[in-house]
Amino acid sequence: MVSKFFTNHIAQFFLRFRNRHFFIVDFTLLCILPLFALALRVDNPFDPMYSSPLLVFTVVQLPIWLGVMLVSGMYSRYWQYASLDEVGIILKSMTLALLASGLLFFLVLRPLNWIPESFPRSVPLLTGLLALLFIGGSRLSVRFMDRLQRQSPTPAHKPKAVMVFGAGHAGAMIVREMQGNPQLGLNPVAFLDDDERKHHSFIFGVPVVGGRSAIKTVARDFNVQQAIIAMPTAPGKTIREIAALCLEANLGVKTVPGIFELLDGSVTVNKLREVDIDDLLRREPVAHETGAVVEMLRGKRILITGAGGSIGSELCRQIARSAPAQMILLGHGENSLFASNNEFTDAYPQIEFVSVVGDVRDAPRMQSVLARYRPELVFHAAAHKHVSLMETNVEDAVTNNVLGTRVMLDAAMEQDVETFVMISTDKAVNPVSVMGATKRVAELYVHARALETGKRFVAVRFGNVLGSRGSVVPLFKQQIANGGPVKVTHPDVKRFFMTIPEAVQLVLQAATLGKGGEIFALDMGEPVRIVDLAHDLIRLSGLQVGRDIDIEFTGLRPGEKLYEELFVSGERYERTPREKIFVARNGARPSASEHANLYAAMEELIQCAQRGDADAVRARLTALTGLGQNAGGSASEHAAFVS
Repeated sequence: MVSKFFTNHIAQFFLRFRNRHFFIVDFTLLCILPLFALALRVDNPFDPMYSSPLLVFTVVQLPIWLGVMLVSGMYSRYWQYASLDEVGIILKSMTLALLASGLLFFLVLRPLNWIPESFPRSVPLLTGLLALLFIGGSRLSVRFMDRLQRQSPTPAHKPKAVMVFGAGHAGAMIVREMQGNPQLGLNPVAFLDDDERKHHSFIFGVPVVGGRSAIKTVARDFNVQQAIIAMPTAPGKTIREIAALCLEANLGVKTVPGIFELLDGSVTVNKLREVDIDDLLRREPVAHETGAVVEMLRGKRILITGAGGSIGSELCRQIARSAPAQMILLGHGENSLFASNNEFTDAYPQIEFVSVVGDVRDAPRMQSVLARYRPELVFHAAAHKHVSLMETNVEDAVTNNVLGTRVMLDAAMEQDVETFVMISTDKAVNPVSVMGATKRVAELYVHARALETGKRFVAVRFGNVLGSRGSVVPLFKQQIANGGPVKVTHPDVKRFFMTIPEAVQLVLQAATLGKGGEIFALDMGEPVRIVDLAHDLIRLSGLQVGRDIDIEFTGLRPGEKLYEELFVSGERYERTPREKIFVARNGARPSASEHANLYAAMEELIQCAQRGDADAVRARLTALTGLGQNAGGSASEHAAFVS
């Protein structure tokens, strides 16, 4: 019974044992390689004087080599996909096995006289070198044969000639994938890169032939049909210029997604896509310290308001990567919250997700939620954000943006929450809209409470977020799909833009950098004219302005500025240790009486909103923030605290 038990288990082991054929080949090679090694040292390896020590050495070194290779994972690899990692495993295994068998030879077998002095001392080394040649070569030959098979011509499908712009890591990975998968129908024929040091070199056999000025020439000389921009960290200006040159050369253009879309570090052909407006507007990646973020979030209980929205759901996505203990998703819309909860519970089963349907204006409900789950960090993303809509719904703008922030922060203080991050907007700077003014009041409240408690309560200002619900890009795309016209309010309107992942990264950095009372903002580069954005979107859709789609100017809407600002007049701002992130601080520290005046003015504002008195709401917002009196930011900021 015992022997049958072991026999069955050994049989099952070999049935599940990947690369069983390699094990058999290795066993055979290791039985005969010592003889070959001996033959390299002596004239007659079959001399009887060598038979016994050769047999001893062969039998002893055999389990050492097989054991080392088994433990190192050489029998658990798909060798047809061998890379530098697999080569490293081969070298590591062979070196370790050679050292072990050599030590055994010199420290055990010779002292015990199992192998006499007449037996050549170089046999272990020669055996190791032969093993490296034959055993390592057998693995790499599989990869070589697989590549030859993949690259065999397929007459039915002539591959498309491809030019790759960017001779860096991403470009090399793309070319390698195209070469290894001819069924994709893509044949890389040339690299281009603006770095002249890379010119006249070869990457995977593909020449680097020039920079962007050579695009038309290369397209003609190499009969290129497709251009791929492989620069995930390049700013939008660079992508815009290269894409324009490729389109002038009548080339189809695809791109590797931006750096925030490649968090797993992989770059594959499957991730290529058409150039989108996000690519044309992106900038150098925001420098961020992921270690600090992970340290702050790992193992913590975290509450996110507005968790079903564009920013809130991306916050959940990025926070979940840091392995918190529990995430409380709070939202008012059950459908979006339901979708977010399903996405995250499937993607991160190790994290406890709790979905809470509730209104941030409901103080008893919010106090109950925080008392029950006792979050250690709160990210407050719930807000009304549409400028024109809030101009006609001023009461709800106040109750949601001002009262909601007060309710959440007060509940957080009651539960001794250490970190509270409020999502704000550049429209809070010298506001001319009700939405902007309500966010400015919320900023003032967070700042005041931070100074009083000494806790890490901070605010983060965004520009316009690409792809968020109701933002200009989806609106323009819909207008283009409908045949136009694309409606722009004014030819001179400019806005700062950032992607959703970029905005959320700023929020997480603010939480690590904040000491309490700061307002963080991103250095978003140059603002973009909205009419230029409309032109780019029309062109990227394969259409022409004036011929296919018209642009119509409708005039500035109520509460809309020509351009936005990042800092209120009188704020001190400076760069933080994280490049591209600014911190703004108010001037002199307000007194307790000034705090009391602010709270009283906020209470009156909220009561006016709850009574439905829109005129009184506007008057109170003007008193608190200078609403409508600082258009364009030219005038100084009104007093932050009302006396």
